Amino acid sequence: MSLPRSNYDPRRVCLNPFPNFDLGKHRRTVGVYLAGALFALANWTFLDAAILSAHANAPWGDPPISDPPVHVSFVDWIPGICSLLGYIVINLIDKDRIRGDEGFGDSRAVWRARLFLFIGFAFMAGGLAGSVTVLVLKYILNGYPEQFTYYGYANVSQSVALMLSAIVLWIAQSTSSEYEYNLTL
Repeated sequence: MSLPRSNYDPRRVCLNPFPNFDLGKHRRTVGVYLAGALFALANWTFLDAAILSAHANAPWGDPPISDPPVHVSFVDWIPGICSLLGYIVINLIDKDRIRGDEGFGDSRAVWRARLFLFIGFAFMAGGLAGSVTVLVLKYILNGYPEQFTYYGYANVSQSVALMLSAIVLWIAQSTSSEYEYNLTL
């Protein structure tokens, strides 16, 4: 073992531990704002590509009268819609119900909440897979110029940023608030 015995912990998984970020009492607020910024960035990136597509001109060197070879169509919107539905489903779930806390009375409530969570993540994973598929099949394999492949890259980045936003928001909502008090007797 390369680590000194004083630093060795048998429960440790990684050789180099993850950095410990201490955001103080405002970590929940910072997480929520970061998730909101990622959400806005995700949707703005795709809307930027859709607006550029609507006002696109023919590639340089083609006759000025010809239309651009490709536009953002409904097929490009479907992965983003799936990711957005998954994002909404994931954030509608009560975190205590998934953990089985609070004794909800119905023994199947935890199972249904976990199934609902799985469906939300499946929507998001399907959106990401769909956006990569659209990028490859519609933009890369057809050999469009770089100004048109940006539409596909924007679609993939929207799905990735929505997934990151959902993860950050989930973690931020799972931490205790600065206004929560834990009273135990």
